[in-house]
Order: sequence, then C-alpha cells, then structure tokens
Amino acid sequence: MLSFLPPLAIGVMASLLLALNTLFWVPVLLLVAICKLLLPWRAVRRRFDTLLIAIAEAWIACNGGWMRLTQNADWDVEGIDALERRGWYLVNCNHQTWADILVLQRLLTGRIPLLKFFLKRQLLWVPVMGLAWWALDFPFMHRHSEEALRRHPELRGQDQDATRLACEKFALIPTSVMSFCEGTRFTPLKHERQRSPYRYLLRPKAGGMALALNVMGDRFRAILDVTIAYPAGAPNFWQFLCGRMPCVRVRARTLPVPRDLARGDYSTDPAVREAFQQWLQRIWLEKDQQIASLLVSPVRGREERPAS
Repeated sequence: MLSFLPPLAIGVMASLLLALNTLFWVPVLLLVAICKLLLPWRAVRRRFDTLLIAIAEAWIACNGGWMRLTQNADWDVEGIDALERRGWYLVNCNHQTWADILVLQRLLTGRIPLLKFFLKRQLLWVPVMGLAWWALDFPFMHRHSEEALRRHPELRGQDQDATRLACEKFALIPTSVMSFCEGTRFTPLKHERQRSPYRYLLRPKAGGMALALNVMGDRFRAILDVTIAYPAGAPNFWQFLCGRMPCVRVRARTLPVPRDLARGDYSTDPAVREAFQQWLQRIWLEKDQQIASLLVSPVRGREERPAS
C-alpha cells in the first residue's frame, strides 16, 4: 500500500502504472486481432476471440494490481457472489464518472464474461485505447444529436445497425453487454437540463437495451442491474488515480429477462416501446431510492474482491 504518499505522487505513480500496463498488453491484443482478421475460418476466429478475451482479462487483472497498490478505499459490495462465469449477461448500471468502468471491471471480471461497452465513435481515435477497443470488437456508435436526426431522419438507422451487428457477434461467445442507459455521465447541469424526475439519475434511454434484448434475448442468462454510489462524492478520473475515493458502494441484483418485451419490435411498435420504457423507469426509480439509502448508510466494513 502506497496510500501514505501525497495524492499527487500517488496519481503520478498510478498513471505511470496504468500507461505501462496498457502499452504492454495492447500490442499483444493487436497482434492477435490482426491474425484473426487475416484468417477466414469461423472456427479458428472463435479460438482467437477466446485468446483476445484472456489477454483483456489479464490486462484488467494488472489494473487491479496497481489499484490495490495505490489505493486504500473501502469497497462495500453486495450481490456478486452467485454470478456465473459461463453465459451471457446484459449489465445495466448508473454512470457518474469514468472511474465507474474501472470499478465494474475490477469487481466483475472473472465472475461474468468480459464486459463489452457501446462507445461513442469518436473514441475510436483515442491513442492506443481506440485500437484496443477495436481489437476486442467493442461497438462504436455515432450518437447523433436530436437536431441532426431531425434534419436527417435516415441517420436513425445507423446506430441500430451497429448495435444489431455487434450483438450478432456477441452471440457467438459468452459476453457481458454493458449498458449505461443514461447515455452519458451524471452531472448536476445535465440533470437540471433534462428536468430528470430522479434525484441521483438522468433519464434512462431504452433504445440500446431494447435492441440488444431483441437480438440476443434468448442468449442472456439474466439482466445484471448494478448500482454504484460514492458517499464522499463521485471522483473524476484524476482524483481516482490520486486515491481520492475513500469509499465506493456497489449493489448488484439479477433480474429476469422480460421475454415478452424482448420479442417485440421496439423501433416500430408503439405499445412495445411504451411497455419497455415503463419497465425501465420502474428499475430506475428503485435504483434512485437505493442510491439515496447507500449515500446515508454507515460503512459496514471493507469488502473487496479477491485478486484474480
């Protein structure tokens, strides 16, 4: 533990360890991804997919190593002990900070299949990481603004096609499809602009989750609903690296897949769309109430996932 060091020193050290870890594993990922791309046989490609996932999980495990070295946070976690390593999950979580991703990866890697996120297309050009996400078949979405969609309605189909294609790939090998239904990180300004009816959440967007269920509903073992709360305030990424996350509380629960909604056509059937939105809003109301209780309840003790 290096938590006795000044926060700036911890942040610099954590940043260096993160960078070195990434620069070590990404070239290995790219080499395997290129080999997969050059080979036309589906069975061989599936073996390369398994190898890519193993490399990604080793990368995440090393990230967990430097986090244990540089941080001394209280991890109050419930609901992840009975998860299944084999099988498909649709993971649904609130989103407050980039640190959410590292928290989820550290807690869920090894317990469920590798988390795969829907990313904004602009992130493809992030140095090093964009190539890593491409190698792992993370789907990149256009995320057009409402104004652009009003001017060019034909653009609405682009993200639907990208989601459908990604889910068809995910169906070939056990995968955890990660959905941040809010579509962006929570901030008070966004909350005010949306006039969100929730205290701690933005309005959920149902389209991406509905399409994933429509394409892969028969594959998913369950929906893993995860709630993350930071009693001392959600740290930004630099604060997280500096060890300024004194406590994180995570609650997970498995929900049955709504088969009737999964078989419906969200994009064309108004009744299905209304029913799906009501179903998601009920989950969001429960999540909002849970965050309220997590922010005020006393820390029950340090509970941390064992090292892989």
